[in-house]
Amino acid sequence: MFTTTGSRGLYKAPLSKSLLLVLNGLTVMLTLLPRYQDLFVYHLQAITQEHQVWRLLCGRLVCLDIKDSFCSSLLIYNFRIFERRFGTRKFASFLFGTWCLSALMDFLLAKAFQFLFDYELEELPSGLLAPVFSLFVPFYLSIPRMPVTQVLGRIHITNKSLVYIVGLQLLTSSPFMWLLALSGLISGGLYHSSVLRLQKILFVPAWVSRIGQYILEPVFSSSQPTSETPLGMGATLDVQRQQRMELLDQQLLLAQYNEARRNARQQPQSGLLQWTRLFSSLRHRGQNRVPVQPRPQPQAHQSTQPPSLDNSPVAEEQVARLVEMGFSRIDALEALRASNNDINMATNFLLQH
Repeated sequence: MFTTTGSRGLYKAPLSKSLLLVLNGLTVMLTLLPRYQDLFVYHLQAITQEHQVWRLLCGRLVCLDIKDSFCSSLLIYNFRIFERRFGTRKFASFLFGTWCLSALMDFLLAKAFQFLFDYELEELPSGLLAPVFSLFVPFYLSIPRMPVTQVLGRIHITNKSLVYIVGLQLLTSSPFMWLLALSGLISGGLYHSSVLRLQKILFVPAWVSRIGQYILEPVFSSSQPTSETPLGMGATLDVQRQQRMELLDQQLLLAQYNEARRNARQQPQSGLLQWTRLFSSLRHRGQNRVPVQPRPQPQAHQSTQPPSLDNSPVAEEQVARLVEMGFSRIDALEALRASNNDINMATNFLLQH
């Protein structure tokens, strides 16, 4: 659905921004105050044998290693696109669900490792690491690969290569990081596929989401990027060209949206957008259709409904994706029909307006 990891900063990603600021701030504080670091050690034996359950919360949130904190922050920043796609509540539910599942997986994998190699694990790397690794599951399944350049004529560099390199760097930062990575990938796969209906069990309640919306979101929300943002921030000419095309598409959609609003003031249509006029210049209709003679309409009981859009079939999967983002089913159907089932074009417009 998305072709890039996004270049709009932390706009419409307040949860990602809060994780970056709060967790990294705590990491810096613990670095300056090392006597408190023992409280945030992810000690498995202390949890199981001494029943220090609070270490599950402290040890699985804040990184004690600056390098782990830096790599996980880069991954959270790139994975912020899922917060825009799912919405903040569903994104938080994914992190919460995978956090709970990975906590169980950590102990199961540690016991399996002890059984196979007769070695008892005492500690694991601290931080929000397993949920970050779990986000690689939707990243691999939902984000298409788009070639950017080639190295040595054979190695293809795509828009996803940098994210995988950062994940590999985080994976090799400590000896037992692979266990957290495996725990996160298993948890992400189970939660994303909803095989056990985990999405209906582990989620953020609506009242918690409303509290965060009214209290936390105003603090961590980011302003919308302006059109004066300089171009040329991409690492290659292909990325720069794509950024310019995205900006031109947004300007074109905005101009057509303003025109549709002016027309709507003259001919209101029950509060719905005039999708046919809005996307009239973006739709590619057949030019060689045989003209059909209009049928005489009865004078009495004439319909007052607006004319229907293109009757081309719309994939329910695409409609479901737009509905998951928070848009109504009616707007999703009309946007897809008006854009000739181009889900990227429909999504960009609905996100902008």
